[in-house]
Amino acid sequence: MSKRILITGGAGFIGSHLTDLLLSSGYSVRVLDALASQVHRDGTPPNYLDKEAELIVGDIRNRSDVDRALAGMDAVIHLAAAVGVGQSMYEISSYTSTNDLGTAVLLEALASKPVEKLVCASSMSIYGEGLARRNDGTTVAPQQRPVEQLRRGIWDVLDSDGTPLTPLPTPESKQPSLSSIYALGKYNQERQCLIIGGAYGIPTVALRFFNVYGPRQSLSNPYTGVLSIFASRLLNNRPPLIFEDGNQCRDFVHVQDVAEACKLALECREGADDVYNIGSGECRTISSVASDLARVTGRPRIAPQVTGKYRAGDIRHCVADIDKARSRLGYVPKVDFENGLARLAQWLAGQAAVDSVEAATRELEDRGLVA
Repeated sequence: MSKRILITGGAGFIGSHLTDLLLSSGYSVRVLDALASQVHRDGTPPNYLDKEAELIVGDIRNRSDVDRALAGMDAVIHLAAAVGVGQSMYEISSYTSTNDLGTAVLLEALASKPVEKLVCASSMSIYGEGLARRNDGTTVAPQQRPVEQLRRGIWDVLDSDGTPLTPLPTPESKQPSLSSIYALGKYNQERQCLIIGGAYGIPTVALRFFNVYGPRQSLSNPYTGVLSIFASRLLNNRPPLIFEDGNQCRDFVHVQDVAEACKLALECREGADDVYNIGSGECRTISSVASDLARVTGRPRIAPQVTGKYRAGDIRHCVADIDKARSRLGYVPKVDFENGLARLAQWLAGQAAVDSVEAATRELEDRGLVA
């Protein structure tokens, strides 16, 4: 008999790709998803969700919905979360309720009826600024950039003597530096899962996802997924809007590699009760990915608009050190960025997008969250 896996948030971007992978690997999949309107605009199940998966429309914060979804399951992959750094800074109660309370409700249910494995989605946002190197070669964990510095348009992360620090790959051993409500909630989620997993004998793995991109990411949600946000602008023949100077560095990882990482975490025997970075291990500037996306979507003349503004909660540089996931989970990213962009462009060719980016930016500005 095949193992039965519950994926919370399984109708979403990452969850639907993971559903496809697990079904093709012989697992039985049940999905619990609230079909939130910010992700699923009409509140109906997406047509890309495999009909072979059982869908329960319900709220992760509702114990009866969670109990119904857990019945008969062998393992849980917990992806359900509100996602968005900027939005989390003013929808504080909503993010805390969905991410912190939702995870707590799930864990209370699992404490009553433990499963064989729990995999939890965490985020690179918990690191704040990534690890860096001083001019003398020593390594440092930078502090959050002072607002006074950002208001002067000095974007680099500076050492105590005012010289820019050089970004380094960030390992799991770096201490968290929580600069947004979203980051705080993701850290709480992973710690809750690891604590309760340890107490109740549930092998637990937390995966810290970096910037995930690919087909099916919501094109109408202006708060998450920088490539999908840029795509929504380009599909409406408008320039992508870039904060700061565009030279901030991120690690972009394809959704199929993330789905594979979740499957590896589900199946691992030796790597449980720990956290792992899931990224590509490669640094790309925001300006370069905006230009690359414009090129592959056939709009190379639409140059990104660099705003020179700072958004509260944003960090300058963060790239994954994936050595631990490689050695202990067997994780190896297989989709290179150019190939991944080509796949994304192919999917985008058949999509329409509601561009809400400017409205979302005004919302942040009105609340003093953009400097």
